[in-house]
Amino acid sequence: MDSILSYTQAHLPQVTALVREFVECESPSDGPAAVNRFVELVSDIVAPLAQVKTFPGGRFGRLLVCEMSLPGRKKSGQILALGHSDTVWPLGTLKGMPVRQADGRLWGPGVLDMKSGIAFFVFAVRALRELDIPVASKVLLQLNSDEEVGSEASRPLTEKNAARSKAVLVLEPGTGLAGKLKTARKGVGGFTVVVRGRASHAGVDFEAGASAVLELARQIDRIAGFTQTARGITVNPGVISGGTRSNVVAAEARAEIDIRVLRLKDAPALEKKFRALRPFDRRCSIEVSGGLNRPPMERSAGIVKLFRTAQKLAQEIGVEVEESLTGGGSDGNFTAAIGVPTLDGLGGVGEGAHAANESILVDRIADRTALIAKLIAAL
Repeated sequence: MDSILSYTQAHLPQVTALVREFVECESPSDGPAAVNRFVELVSDIVAPLAQVKTFPGGRFGRLLVCEMSLPGRKKSGQILALGHSDTVWPLGTLKGMPVRQADGRLWGPGVLDMKSGIAFFVFAVRALRELDIPVASKVLLQLNSDEEVGSEASRPLTEKNAARSKAVLVLEPGTGLAGKLKTARKGVGGFTVVVRGRASHAGVDFEAGASAVLELARQIDRIAGFTQTARGITVNPGVISGGTRSNVVAAEARAEIDIRVLRLKDAPALEKKFRALRPFDRRCSIEVSGGLNRPPMERSAGIVKLFRTAQKLAQEIGVEVEESLTGGGSDGNFTAAIGVPTLDGLGGVGEGAHAANESILVDRIADRTALIAKLIAAL
């Protein structure tokens, strides 16, 4: 049997325990103190394995960068393992959604997205060290504190470390219960459309008013038409608000709109459509703000080559891995967009990210951890 897989199988209880420990340290994006507690926890655990540094995360928690100490004398090039410390779950979620192991799964808030991937990486490094397997590259682990809310603070550091790397391994969860790796992700952005009209009394002076709500309704119908599913472009008016009372012609209304694009070249044309919106009722005005936040992770030749390497290594431990495209974004979008081969979805295998059924398959912990270790050793 493969020596790395034997190691991860033998240490399955310890890996599972570490995942549990990570999940039980809550770290919502909007709780910098809580995120910092999690960063300190990870720092303490990896300190025997790495040189640990943290960096300011602005209004979010601190960013963590660890240079791993691995066998092999001469290092050539760098590999960046990328993850995030923040989750979408508010503090106190554990009270009603405690970590539990049942039905072949480990359940809990953030277990899939993405506390398990971090634990897998830690044990991948331990396997390489304890088995004395030489690693040709310098290996960095970077955990961002604001991935779930747009990566405003962490993006520059992510791009800086990626630019110095020959490959980026993203520890986000795989796709579906098969745990497919991710070789493409859609670009993600958003627009806010604000309509300003003219208020009046809906009964006494109806015709003097110009309804911002009515104007926005017309604009939403127009905006929905920007979707082109055949090209991988989706436009979703997800939140609308407006008006003050039912007997007042609304003076203001707004919509928050999510956009997804498969190709970066489609983003400028889509933005142009938003900027070109004009009111049907000339007594109203329209203000548009926003744009693309994460560029798409496009399936490049470098990404395909990296996936083929992972596929071959997985076969060595008896696992068939497939690739996938997902509409969700990650910090891997940034690294792929600057031309660095990026393989995403190397973390937990499960389902229910951001949902009450968030869970990972326990019987996929060992092979996933082994695959990360084998990739680090092979690149």
